[in-house]
Amino acid sequence: MQSTGSCHCGAVSFTVEGVPEEVMDCNCSICRRKGALLWFVPSPAFRLDSGADALQTYTFNREAIRHRFCTRCGIHPFGEGTDPASGQAMVAINARCLDDFEPGCMPVQHFDGRSL
Repeated sequence: MQSTGSCHCGAVSFTVEGVPEEVMDCNCSICRRKGALLWFVPSPAFRLDSGADALQTYTFNREAIRHRFCTRCGIHPFGEGTDPASGQAMVAINARCLDDFEPGCMPVQHFDGRSL
């Protein structure tokens, strides 16, 4: 099964293999402000369908995560980084950007990113 998603204006669209069974709510400075609920997938499970030219990257602190956002509408549909435990390239999907996502329908894991 696949999940699809996009930014608000639709310039950036993507497809992901699978569906989220759980999402993460991080309280770090950027996630808290964005209100993102994150679904982590291995990089090969993610495909950017459109909008490479509309994406910009923001990094901060240790610059370990490339926070990607649409330059047209400002929405952050995903981020890219590396799993510190496995070294595997990962994509952090903003589940709120998925087409068929209902926030109250799945478990939310809380993560204390503020303390890192």
